[in-house]
Amino acid sequence: MDGAALQKLAAEAAGWANSVLAFFYQPSSLAQFAAIAACALVAYLLDRWTRAPIEAQARKIRAAPSLLRIIVAIRRRMTLVYFTVCVWLLTLVDSAAGGPRSSIIRVVFNLALAYLVITVASRIVRNRLAARIIAAGAWIVAALSILDLADPVSRVLDATAIDIGNARISLLFVIKAFVVLAVTLWLASIAGNFLDTRVKRSEELTPALRVLIGKLLKVGLIFVACVVGLAAVGVDLTALTVLSGALGVGLGFGLQKVVSNFISGIIILTDRSIKPGDTISLGDTFGWIRELRARFVSVITRDGREYLIPNEDFITNQVINWSFSNDLVRIDVTFGVSYDSDPHEVTRIAKEATASVGRVVAEKPAVCWLTGFGDSSLDFVLRFWIRDPQAGLTNVRGEVLLALWDAFKANGIAIPFPHREILMKTPVTLAGEGAAPAAAPDDRTGEAAAPIDDGDASAGTRTARRQSARPAGPAKTAPSEAL
Repeated sequence: MDGAALQKLAAEAAGWANSVLAFFYQPSSLAQFAAIAACALVAYLLDRWTRAPIEAQARKIRAAPSLLRIIVAIRRRMTLVYFTVCVWLLTLVDSAAGGPRSSIIRVVFNLALAYLVITVASRIVRNRLAARIIAAGAWIVAALSILDLADPVSRVLDATAIDIGNARISLLFVIKAFVVLAVTLWLASIAGNFLDTRVKRSEELTPALRVLIGKLLKVGLIFVACVVGLAAVGVDLTALTVLSGALGVGLGFGLQKVVSNFISGIIILTDRSIKPGDTISLGDTFGWIRELRARFVSVITRDGREYLIPNEDFITNQVINWSFSNDLVRIDVTFGVSYDSDPHEVTRIAKEATASVGRVVAEKPAVCWLTGFGDSSLDFVLRFWIRDPQAGLTNVRGEVLLALWDAFKANGIAIPFPHREILMKTPVTLAGEGAAPAAAPDDRTGEAAAPIDDGDASAGTRTARRQSARPAGPAKTAPSEAL
């Protein structure tokens, strides 16, 4: 690049800088900067004065998590909120005074509004992709407004359209419909969660009715949001009647399982067969119901697993509700004692031991019955009641068994177990070739037993077994007996 080109470039840069300085040093520009600085000072003072009252009121709010995130996000940026509102009021005054659309006040307002939307959205929107889309859209709108290109771009987007019958669908219409529906559905979701939280706190309603009202409110708000959103962008709702009918038939076939689960959920809530907090058994699943949703029921088992069971399974399958009419549950424990024990005393001790367990209901005393005379024991069944099956059945059964063990041990009652004795007889070695084998003496009489036949000798050892019942306790040595 030669010297003449450099001089020309330097002259253009100097002229541009002088123009910028001349613009900023104009009385109108200085007045706008002063007004913007005043807005910043007012916003700072308002934030200082209102911080404590707003925080005190915010701590009293008990709303849905999504609504609380919005409140917290706005509270932490109250200075920016006040500043944006003040600058917006300045734009109204500037417009009334006939100021240009590209004034400094309007540029600052667009930038402040875009930054406020982006910061709040990044706080309340968990999805990173959605947050980035919102940020990009806010910066694009701000840039178009600052450069005074919003109207030309809108005309270009509106000209890009297709005709379907009597309907004209443009790119601008699609963008507006998407934005309006997204905002209305988001607001409907927040309102639905807020109302659902309020309904769940009502103590006058049953748990099943709370869930039913919450579901109906959410579905109704989403339907209203869709209707309002479509009407806001200019969609003729009467023209959608035939389309909605055909769409409903298609969804009925394609989403029949989803619809079936939804209808099953409504049936479950209306007939009150199950409700949150009930202890149920469905197939191999045993646990307590944590939540009823539109498509499934959340069941938590004793090992901490959470099963999401479709609502349809509760309609078509057999369900055991341990707390349907009342929360009392009976548990049976079987045991056996030695024949040396007094069954009347065993019954009394078993009842007293069961009553000492904390979870056993005292209002319904335990019962103990002799159920049979077994091969080695007197067989009993012990029956008692509890009120908290959701806390587990195996653990309380184990506590009762330990109480029985301690009580029987303290009273000298033995619990029998199978005892097996093996008595073995071996042949004596032959004295010589061709001689008859000598019989081994009998263990009990000392006399020689019958000689073993040659056929039996090839079989090896002859074994005799006998089973008998022995009570628990120190082992005793008994003399061996021949079979």
